[in-house]
Amino acid sequence: MARRKKIYEGKAKTLYEGPEPGTIVQYFKDDATAFNAEKKDVIEGKGVLNNLLSEYFMLGLTNIGVPNHFLKRLNMREQLVRSCEIIPLEVIVRNYAAGSMSKRLGIEEGTQLPRPIIEYCYKDDKLGDPLVTEEHIAAFGWASQQDMDDILSLALRVNDFLAGVMYGVGIKLIDFKIEIGRVFEGDYQRLIVADEISPDSCRLWDIETGRHLDKDVFRRDLGSLTDAYTEVAKRLGVMPKSSAPQGKPTLIN
Repeated sequence: MARRKKIYEGKAKTLYEGPEPGTIVQYFKDDATAFNAEKKDVIEGKGVLNNLLSEYFMLGLTNIGVPNHFLKRLNMREQLVRSCEIIPLEVIVRNYAAGSMSKRLGIEEGTQLPRPIIEYCYKDDKLGDPLVTEEHIAAFGWASQQDMDDILSLALRVNDFLAGVMYGVGIKLIDFKIEIGRVFEGDYQRLIVADEISPDSCRLWDIETGRHLDKDVFRRDLGSLTDAYTEVAKRLGVMPKSSAPQGKPTLIN
């Protein structure tokens, strides 16, 4: 049987045509990248962990009425998602200063912000995903004002959910990134959370020790990325406390 048609391959995932119209199979790779892919490695089991964790978070969002692209997990490496038109923006929600915000504004990492701050980056790897304003977004037609209102609402709802879930297992949600897609139902358009939610796209610190449990472990050479992600999965009950992620993927035709 011929393999499915590849639609797109990114740094951390590969997308294939789904079994039904309007669906896509999202395959999670073990590749780890940082600094706009200047630093690269292959981390055994990373894709398995991100697949399981993204499923957990997307199902949680569905349960509280936040629309998203997740349909079902197919296996340890793949999930079936709704096809959507991705708005070319990374939507970043920050609860504490860290990373590029600390560098830009000279704020010490870990400083709690007076309220969640939403930032937008234009999705273009060649440009380094530059920070943009709502004026840029409107001027270049990337999203309408109604879209921006809906994106803000979605981002804050996701933040409330993630922050609460993480706090319940002793983890501080520093910041996270999501992508938003458009789906069309007849003439009606709505926005949904797309891509993934995982330690690849969040900053997560242990509340008591400050230990990093996210991709900064790889960026900053702070230890084993697999151990960090496994710790998150175990605390959330996504993996049994005695288990570890299993190796290579099995593609299904």
